[in-house]
This record gives sequence, C-alpha cells and structure tokens, in this order.
Amino acid sequence: MNLRTRFALAFAAIAAVVAGLVGLLSYNAAADRITSELDRTLRTATTALENGQDGVLAAPAPATQPEGRRERGDRFDEQRQLVAQSVTPGGVATSLGGRDVALPISAATRTLAADADAGTTGISEVEVGGDSYRVLATALGNNRGALQVGVDIDDTNSVLGGMANEIAWASVAVLLVAAGAGWLLARRITARLARLARQAEHIDVDGIGDAQPLPVEGRDEVARLSTSFNTMLGRLAASRDAQERLVQDAAHELRTPLTSLRTNASVLGRYSELSADARTRLVADVQGETRELSQLVEELVALALARRSDEPEQPVDLAGVVHRAAQLVHRRTGRDIQVEGDTAVVRGQRQGLERAVGNLLENAAKFDRSTTTAITVHLGRDGLVVTDRGPGIAAADAERIFDRFYRSDTARGLPGSGLGLAIVSDVATAHGGIAFARNRAGGGAELGFSIDPQRFLPASEPDRDADSSTSAAIEET
Repeated sequence: MNLRTRFALAFAAIAAVVAGLVGLLSYNAAADRITSELDRTLRTATTALENGQDGVLAAPAPATQPEGRRERGDRFDEQRQLVAQSVTPGGVATSLGGRDVALPISAATRTLAADADAGTTGISEVEVGGDSYRVLATALGNNRGALQVGVDIDDTNSVLGGMANEIAWASVAVLLVAAGAGWLLARRITARLARLARQAEHIDVDGIGDAQPLPVEGRDEVARLSTSFNTMLGRLAASRDAQERLVQDAAHELRTPLTSLRTNASVLGRYSELSADARTRLVADVQGETRELSQLVEELVALALARRSDEPEQPVDLAGVVHRAAQLVHRRTGRDIQVEGDTAVVRGQRQGLERAVGNLLENAAKFDRSTTTAITVHLGRDGLVVTDRGPGIAAADAERIFDRFYRSDTARGLPGSGLGLAIVSDVATAHGGIAFARNRAGGGAELGFSIDPQRFLPASEPDRDADSSTSAAIEET
C-alpha cells in the first residue's frame, strides 16, 4: 500500500469517525427532544382529564413534522389526535374520547390501576391496528384505577428514520470527500518524494560524482530530506574520489618496490656470476625492499581500518601507551625519548592510540638527526604533543602533512610511505579530536593530536593501575 492510499484511508477514517459521532449526537438530541415534547403533551392531557377537562381530546396533538412532509394528507390531524381511556382496578377499560382506538392493558397498567399510589406513572410504546402509540399510564389512587393517554408516533418515527437516513448519507458523502481530499493532498506531498525515489533508483555508483542534486523547495520535512539527500550524494562522491585516490596512490607507491624486486629477481638468475660484494649488496637490497613493501602493506591495512576498527573501547592509560611506544622506538632508533606532563586515562582503542603515538615518534626520529637532545612527548588534558629538533615544517607542507601518501621534498630520500601521519589523523578523528602540526620556537616541529575532553576518565579507573604496572615492567626490561 503506497503513501497516497494510506493518506486517503486515514483522512476517510477520521472523517467517518467525526461524521458518525456528530450524526449520532445530533440524532440522539433530536430524538430526546421530540420524545420529551410528546411526554409533556401526555402529562398535560392527563392532568386536564383528572380535572374533568375532556376537551383536550378533541384537539390534535402538536405536530412533529414540518408542513411540507405531511404525506398522510387529510388523516394527519386524525392520526395525531390523542386517545384516552380509564382503567378500573379490575382491569376494565372505558374510552374517554379522542381517536376511536382501544389501547391494550398491560400487566404493568393493571398494577398501577389496582394498588399504586396516586401520581405513579408508566410509559410504554404499543402497536394497535398497524399504528404505533406512545402511552402514558397514571395511577389515580384510592382504588380509583388509572388513566391511559396515548398519542400516535408513526410520524415521529418517520421523522427520526428520515433523519437517520440523511445522517447516514451525509456521513458517506463526507467520507468520500475526505478520502478524495486526502488522496489529492497526499499526491501533492508525495510528488517530491516520488521524484527523490526515482533519482535514487537511477544513481550510478561509478558516476555518482556527476549526479545532479535534487532541487530543494520550501522548508518542510521533504525539503530537509532533499537537502540531506544532496549532502549524502556529496559525501558519497567525496568518498568515491578518496577511494580512487587511495587506490591510485597505493598503486604508485607499490610500483617502486615491486619494480626493484623484479629487477633484483632477474639479477638473482646470475647469482653465481656475481662477486661476493655484489651478492651482499643484492641480498641487502632485496631485504630492504621486502621490509619496505611489508611496511607499506601494513600501513595500508591500518589506514583502511583506522576509522572502522573492531577493537572495543576501554579505559586506556595514555601515559602507559606513550611509555610503551617510546621503548619500542628507542630500541629501533637508539634515540632518547623524554615523557612529560600529567598522566591521563581515556576511553578509547588501545592499539589505535599506540600506533598513532608510535608513528609520531618514528616521524620525529626520522627528521631529528641530533644525538645530544631527546625527543620530547608532552601529555595533557588537551592531548599529546611530540617535539623534535629537526628542520621544521615548510609553509607549503603545513596543510598537507597529514594527507595520505604525501611526502615533502625533504622526505623524498628518507624511508617511509607517507601513510604514518595519515594514520595519526584518522586515529585522532576516531577519538573525537584532530591532528595538528606546527613549528617549534627555536627550531624543530611539534606534531600531535587532541582527544575529545569527554573521553577523559577519572584517575581511579581500575584499568589504570594495571596499565601503569605493565608500563613499569616494560621499562625495567
């Protein structure tokens, strides 16, 4: 069932309920008013008969039909004329005048006539000779019997029946009009949704960058949906472009070590003809290219999974993470690393944070060739900063230093794939922060990343002690 049909049915249902309730209330109000008027007429006639005024039976009762609806012609006044009779305590009826009709005497009327108190009444509806009558029976008391006064109600039932039919037809008409209005309104509302659906169905993933944005009309929910759809298209196009650039850049970076390995493999075919020095250089070259290729593949995998890691978040002692990364980089490079600042426990991914800190330290050790000064790591509530004494960051490199595969002119001859700092940026984003790079006053550079302040936990987290003890054990070893 489509949205237009649902709108139409909803409008029809609401209209049917409202029209039905209004009609029912109107019908009940009219029926109660007419019945009350008839009962008042019967009570007035009964009082007059008790006082000996039988002339009330000669006049017709008040009509309950308008003039234009007196379909019974000349017999209308006769049928509306009252009928009255007295009932003895023994149940014998005597006509008092009015229409020549003998009202039936029910058991309730016999009880009223026999031993009910004066003024006790009972109302019933009976059928006599094909006509319906509303009858008021009133006890006279003191063993005097009772009075029965009746009035023909066929025209009253006809009026109420006609009113019920009119209400029913009016309800049906309202239902149909409401359904039509709901369908038209739904058609107007869903026109833009249908256009949005058609465009979504014809989007080509390969050509998503060329997809035309939807026109945004108005400020309603449909307009917001169109805006969100356009934003989604833009993000999909950007993601597609980023994937294509990643594949192209990866292919470019992989081509160099693979070409070198292929060349060395062909040289290995003449291994016996090479001198000892040539063999040593060849083996070292192959090993170096293999390590570089392995590192590049690992960094590509880490970069692809940096923002979608399945690693669960947990309380992480950031100081312990830094100490472990510093120990590892020290063993690899022999550089001294000094850790400063407050300890902090954050809610995050331990392996991701360790990789980010390790990449920053590796980057600092690669550019800072000093053997007399230590690389400094500063911890604080705003994140982590690694300081080196290298050549600093050129203005042209400042905005692209965290891009994938980007390598500055000064890094062309140095080992690396250009992915380490890109991984740092992705890890920072995954923890609600940003990566930053700036020149250090007095020379060198400061690179680091921030963490969302809401991720910092109280120092009493139970995992903190275990993390710190693990860090201390690693330092002792």
